Amino acid sequence: MALPDDVDDPGVAKERGQVVLPRNVLWSGQDLVWDLSDRRQRAQIYEMVLTEGTADDVRRFIDVDELIELWSDLWLAPHVRAAWSEHLYRLRGLRLAC
Repeated sequence: MALPDDVDDPGVAKERGQVVLPRNVLWSGQDLVWDLSDRRQRAQIYEMVLTEGTADDVRRFIDVDELIELWSDLWLAPHVRAAWSEHLYRLRGLRLAC
């Protein structure tokens, strides 16, 4: 689990549209094409990237505004949810439920 301090930097380009996740994030099965414009698929991608992603993966796939919007619908392990809740507090001053 990576918590890069610059994930919210507007200069960091984010993936949009259709994407293939890196093997370290989705390591089983074949390469699947995911659609970040689909809310359900975006939530699944965020769950995987927040749990399995490197700092570069998080920077590439996680849009903090979208993360905040999806927060209550994400299925995250308690330690991942707590760490990201604290990280979002440091980044944005937002206290999200663990």
